[in-house]
Amino acid sequence: MKSLFTSQVLKVPPEVTVSVKSRKVTVKGKYGELTRSFTHLPVDLAMSKDNKSVVIRLWFGSRSKIAALRTCLTHISNMMTGVSKKYQYKMRLVHAHFPINSNVSDDGKVVEVRNFLGEKKVRIVKVLPGVKVVKSESVKDELVLTGVDVESVSRSAALIHQSSLVRKKDIRQFLDGIYVSEKGNVDE
Repeated sequence: MKSLFTSQVLKVPPEVTVSVKSRKVTVKGKYGELTRSFTHLPVDLAMSKDNKSVVIRLWFGSRSKIAALRTCLTHISNMMTGVSKKYQYKMRLVHAHFPINSNVSDDGKVVEVRNFLGEKKVRIVKVLPGVKVVKSESVKDELVLTGVDVESVSRSAALIHQSSLVRKKDIRQFLDGIYVSEKGNVDE
């Protein structure tokens, strides 16, 4: 069954500026600017008259189209949070016998994983653009990933995690790896 009209409203925080032009949303804030295109979705995106909220409308939407409307709203909300608070993922290097060494090089753009399960091979992971990796000063064996875009930060954390997966061994016994220990924002 199709719904005749569905609408969602998202309030814009005072420290964030949002502009909408032909289903391309640009969000500017304290930490930078993010742009995203929603041209693939059959929704109407517009700013309210006082520029304090984003209005998303959908005509004759089926259940999946209404779900896409809510997804669009969540993406814009994540963009607002990113440019105003910045996303931060903390990852811990876990080892049982062979200590894992990690180096961050190229201004926080490349992570090198050494001595994983005693291997001589150096595993190199390039993080996505807009993400910065730093070794934690306070905690030993911890990497801190920060960035404005939540998808880039989480995908970079996934790339680092996937680079240190144990293959052809019992994963109940070999728990070595690099795991996400904490997710959050820089400005809480």
